[in-house]
Amino acid sequence: MKQLFILFFVIVSCDSNKTSKTYDFTTTFEKSEGTQTATYNETIEFYTNLAEAYPEISIQAVGETDSGYPLHIVTFNPDKLFDFETLRTNKRILLINNGIHPGESDGIDATMLLFRDLAQGKIEKPKKTVLVTIPIYNIGGSLNRNSASRTNQNGPKAYGFRGNARNYDLNRDFIKSDTKNARTFAQIFHLVQPDAFIDNHVSNGADYQYTLTHLFTQHNKLGGDLGAFIHNTMMPELEHRLEEKSWDITPYVNVFNQVPEAGFSQFMDYPRYSTGYTTLWNTLGMMVETHMLKPYKPRVEGTYELMRSMIDIIEEHGETISQLRRTQFEKQLTQTNYTLDWQIDTTLTSTLSFKGFEGEKIPSEITGAQRLKYDRNQPFTKKVTYQNYFEPSLSVTIPRAYVIPQGWWTIIDLLKQNKIQMEVLKTDSTLTVESYKIANYKTRTQAYEGHYQHYATQLETSTKQITFFKGDYIVSTQQKGLRYLLETLEPQDPDSFFNWNFFDTILQQKEGFSPYVWEDKAKAVLNSHPEVLKAFNYKKSSDEAFANNWYAQLDWIYKQSEHYENAHLQYPVYRIVN
Repeated sequence: MKQLFILFFVIVSCDSNKTSKTYDFTTTFEKSEGTQTATYNETIEFYTNLAEAYPEISIQAVGETDSGYPLHIVTFNPDKLFDFETLRTNKRILLINNGIHPGESDGIDATMLLFRDLAQGKIEKPKKTVLVTIPIYNIGGSLNRNSASRTNQNGPKAYGFRGNARNYDLNRDFIKSDTKNARTFAQIFHLVQPDAFIDNHVSNGADYQYTLTHLFTQHNKLGGDLGAFIHNTMMPELEHRLEEKSWDITPYVNVFNQVPEAGFSQFMDYPRYSTGYTTLWNTLGMMVETHMLKPYKPRVEGTYELMRSMIDIIEEHGETISQLRRTQFEKQLTQTNYTLDWQIDTTLTSTLSFKGFEGEKIPSEITGAQRLKYDRNQPFTKKVTYQNYFEPSLSVTIPRAYVIPQGWWTIIDLLKQNKIQMEVLKTDSTLTVESYKIANYKTRTQAYEGHYQHYATQLETSTKQITFFKGDYIVSTQQKGLRYLLETLEPQDPDSFFNWNFFDTILQQKEGFSPYVWEDKAKAVLNSHPEVLKAFNYKKSSDEAFANNWYAQLDWIYKQSEHYENAHLQYPVYRIVN
């Protein structure tokens, strides 16, 4: 009994020592009077201590990054419960991503202040909303600290670099997942399954009066009642709530070296971007874009107030958001067609009461050419046309399922990473499938985030009976990941795995011919196939370049023969449509 008492005393003493330890939760931002941002180590130490001091806070290391450090998620829940499967039953979840571009550090500091103030009761704690943050997503870039790379930016004094540890721009990597960061983000996203998502940034672009701009996921692309909610309720309410706090905000000013009053369009967030990726699972997404030329202190303070306002909106409309998301998932399973790409709808526009500065083109003292110059002594408020309606430009019928041969394990791994449900063939099976042949495509001439992307991809479609093998995969589209499947596996989609070069081996012909050998065989092919001879003669008579190119003629005949390999330009993912 005495031993039990001593053990109890030791436990109580240890626990008492743990909870009685005091921490200084004044941030680097505050200590520097709004001129500096926390380093990576300072940020993680801050949240670790916060979790130690307040049971409403949890910090968890998840996965890997290219830097060698793990990502962390920090969760705030007044109920002190941190099992996400349980939380989703009665609460909404807001995921906040910071430091994807560590030079754009406003969100890093603002979120530290937000979580501290919530834990300490300085601001009202949400009753129905759980907050989750990735404190610094681009750890490698954060560790690569400097004071010069953000040429256009007014503070902080030192900050991280845009490229990650392998020099990837992580806000172009969500769909292709070349980095460990992106693969871990997918792990976090599917663990948390957020209802809403905020990615904090700093803008590059025009000069204007606003400290804050917002970049919501494009509402037509999000689609349905959920898209209408983000456009008609969430966005205007955010603007109104911030206006009541004397924080003006406007849509992200999507111009380069032009004055905004000429009008601009909404940014289209394809799945390579964070909010484009989260939209694939019907998450309400937005980027915060503070204005690069405003001082650092108000940029952080504005980001803080914006996140508070977004929490209030989710608190008020939480049930509606949950219902709209459930309905969207249900409805998409009954769709027959899906839009893969969009274009501006020129018949519909919005009008902004825009607060800018007068700008003019004047001769450059360096180049002698015309350069843009803003005059901050001439502020204005003008009506500006904002093109924020889009219409479909490319659509596809939704198949019942896809068939993916097991040899394409890189694709299978990406699908598994994104929690796509798949069935493995237990025996060799002959299936009737829709097949794509790559008819034409273009390729970028400059490297872009580790790739030479394809675009303007065109297809030839046919129906075939193909024997697939035990171990190949059947992927039903009747699942929550439908949108992810369509936008990655349909090769004509702008951000498809094909256009991101995952299937480039099919573009290279593996076998060929020696002309002196093929001449005789080509003649035999023409003699034994009158229809080929007829088509050959027609092509020579109608195509002058072809008629004057002997090798092209031999190659054309070769590609009509049994000798031409089936794998060349054959897209190896097949569609089951019936």
